Amino acid sequence: MAEKRVMLTEDGYNKLVEKLNYLKSVRRIEVAERLKAAIALGDLSENSEYDDAKNEQAFLEGEIMDLEAKIRNSDIIKSGEGDVVQMGSKVTVKDLEFDEEETYMLVGSTEADPDEYKISNESPLGVAILGQKVGSVVEVHAPAGIIKYQIMKIEA
Repeated sequence: MAEKRVMLTEDGYNKLVEKLNYLKSVRRIEVAERLKAAIALGDLSENSEYDDAKNEQAFLEGEIMDLEAKIRNSDIIKSGEGDVVQMGSKVTVKDLEFDEEETYMLVGSTEADPDEYKISNESPLGVAILGQKVGSVVEVHAPAGIIKYQIMKIEA
């Protein structure tokens, strides 16, 4: 089965590589030391420190494998250029009901972070604006109902 491709900006890719390097070079050593200390306590059958350290090690190795797969299967998004919303575009949208504007960057789901105004191409707003032009009005089906947005500006 082919692994799913992961859409990342160059910055997002670099952050994943940095996190992977940290987990491999720092966290692995910390967990190994914790495991070694727990083993030194003796009887492993009733040693909760040993069990906790083994669980932490398993979780860490799983996270490392996940990051390696994302990096291996990543496609770097080039900044969107032109007059059509695409992956990597910064898009200013206006909520037509409340007359409020927000600017978002359209990224892959791995990199999405609403606090940093990075929305996924798979989110309701991301799906609605992808491929649209300045001036287009889109309808977003949200839990609160249908929200209409107008695309005000597209930047690379």
